[in-house]
Amino acid sequence: MLDILLDQSDSPAARKLPLSRRQWLSIGGLAGLAGLGNLFPGQSRGEETEVHDIPGFGKAKSVIVVFASGGQSQIDTWDPKPLAPKEVRGQFSPISTSVPGTMICEHMPRIAKIADKFTIVRNMSHADLDHGSACYLSLTGQYHKRRSSNPEPSPTDRPSYAAIYKHLQPNAGFAEPAIHINGPLLVPIKVSPAMDGGLLGRDARPMVLGNVLEAPVVLPGLTQRDDLPQVRLNARRSLLEQLDRETGRMESDASMLDLETLYGRAFEMLKRPETRNAFKLEEESDELRRRYGMNRSGQACLLARRLVEAGVPMTTVFFNQSVRGQDTAPDETDAYGWDTHNDIFMSLEDHLLPRFDLAFSALLEDLDDRGLLDETLVLCMGEFGRAPLVALEKNFVGSSPGRKHWSFVYSIVAAGAGVGRGQVLGKSNRIGAYPLDDKHAPWDVTATMFSALGINPAGHFKDATGRPFPISQGQVMTGLYES
Repeated sequence: MLDILLDQSDSPAARKLPLSRRQWLSIGGLAGLAGLGNLFPGQSRGEETEVHDIPGFGKAKSVIVVFASGGQSQIDTWDPKPLAPKEVRGQFSPISTSVPGTMICEHMPRIAKIADKFTIVRNMSHADLDHGSACYLSLTGQYHKRRSSNPEPSPTDRPSYAAIYKHLQPNAGFAEPAIHINGPLLVPIKVSPAMDGGLLGRDARPMVLGNVLEAPVVLPGLTQRDDLPQVRLNARRSLLEQLDRETGRMESDASMLDLETLYGRAFEMLKRPETRNAFKLEEESDELRRRYGMNRSGQACLLARRLVEAGVPMTTVFFNQSVRGQDTAPDETDAYGWDTHNDIFMSLEDHLLPRFDLAFSALLEDLDDRGLLDETLVLCMGEFGRAPLVALEKNFVGSSPGRKHWSFVYSIVAAGAGVGRGQVLGKSNRIGAYPLDDKHAPWDVTATMFSALGINPAGHFKDATGRPFPISQGQVMTGLYES
């Protein structure tokens, strides 16, 4: 009976069955999991995979993840449902794209024009329904032991894909092989798990950059004075190390260990002109900067492109730092996250979609124009989607309806590094509640990332004690590479 209520089968009987408000509201629970099939990663992975037979293997020199934290509504972005009831389809209309037959939300016109550059994946699915643990899942490819919760970061956490990559490739062509921009990710005010190195420790922690608009130079400390030659720079570092050894601070204070790591990174960056120059957004033309959008998220995407040019293999842009910052700063567009329980259509139309449409389309166009998209895998994803039903939630700020968390189907986008152009991979049912075909999950995304970078996702890494852990428990999303 529940399968029919949820319209999972998309059968004629289901289409004729009226749904009460109580039945609609019930779809936010976990009761529907029984009909979803396997929502868990495979538990047995072999290393005998013939990597050269994997589509897309080694095609990418870099990966950019644009992380739309808070949960983009699949129905109001990538997977509109114009024939669904009004309480499902919402207030927005779909528009045609540059790919015949593919439609997306009317408030993404620039992205619609370049739909022939990317693939939409409409059958993402998993079983975690809260931000902290779902962000952990999306960034690690592993469920947190406290599923559907907001756990604190822990040194025993599984490392994120960025931390694993840094651990495996610590000297991958740039002073920092893995960088987070517009971070750290907040859920909504606490730091999300999977922001540091987890069980791999401090050395695997990705570098975190905050608001790129806070100063003319993203990292002011990286601006080397003309009167400070390399010999003096080396002398200063030697003096700092000597003082640290003599006082014994490093052995007794964990915070000083962190500080020493930061000192090391800063000195390494100062030595390399190409590194210093990568962070100088002011070197870009005013026209191009406006094309990305003069806001935190837009300029973070522009910096991601510059880091790709400088040789950074793994960059994550948190498109909004907080999953839901609008509660405390409703007049600041930069504060808005995709967690739109209420006021969803106002939030999307006035704040979220305009800057996303501008920045994401600019990133793909800019990479393509510079010949970088063929060697850069770009992924846009969040931790989950939003529920089919539009309804007002009394426990959240806002006076107009929104959509609940929904992980059972949502959409992501992939482009570059051999990914097919102008494709749609997978389908959801007619109300955007469940996949209609084989589903994909965050563990498959991590497998695809590592494979694209030339790392066998079926392999293992080891922690400090020598314990082996799988790089990914997913399968490469080979359908992305079908033309």
